[in-house]
Amino acid sequence: MYLHLGQDTVVKISEVVGIFDLETSTISKITRDYLAKAEKLGKVINVSMEMPKTFILCKDHNNKIQVYISQISSSTLRKRTNYISNIANV
Repeated sequence: MYLHLGQDTVVKISEVVGIFDLETSTISKITRDYLAKAEKLGKVINVSMEMPKTFILCKDHNNKIQVYISQISSSTLRKRTNYISNIANV
């Protein structure tokens, strides 16, 4: 299964480590520092042309970390991860 993050970007759901709301999660200094370090290392991809709402932390089968910044809310992305399984349960 894949998760659409915005624009033309999709990731495998199995690679998603976490979906975080930018407004609430960046209150923490640890989170701000992590995002700043990831940005310096070139691991952040902004898939949003609008105001960013969410960052998605992904880790592939080679343990490569990638952070995506999206304009789609964390609740919408979370719902998308369960969309097919909910249909199957009907």
